[in-house]
Amino acid sequence: MGSMGLHISNERVQALAREAARLTGQSQTKAIGDALELLLRERGHDTGGARARSKIALVAELASEYRADAGDRTRTILAVEDLCDDATGLPR
Repeated sequence: MGSMGLHISNERVQALAREAARLTGQSQTKAIGDALELLLRERGHDTGGARARSKIALVAELASEYRADAGDRTRTILAVEDLCDDATGLPR
């Protein structure tokens, strides 16, 4: 993805960017980026992959629960291949 510079000629917006940078201790670019991400999130847009992280956390929780009570203690699942029967190749 190419990068294109952004030139802000609006004095008010420039002043807001300087003030946001001063208050946060960030660069103007970082302060503007954070503000835009916040605006998009407030409008329901997932800018940082929050939905993906949420799904990953759910899978990790389910895996943790499974490891805590795996049911049949005679089987050990260490890899995807362990989920299938050796003879038939079908799921166990």
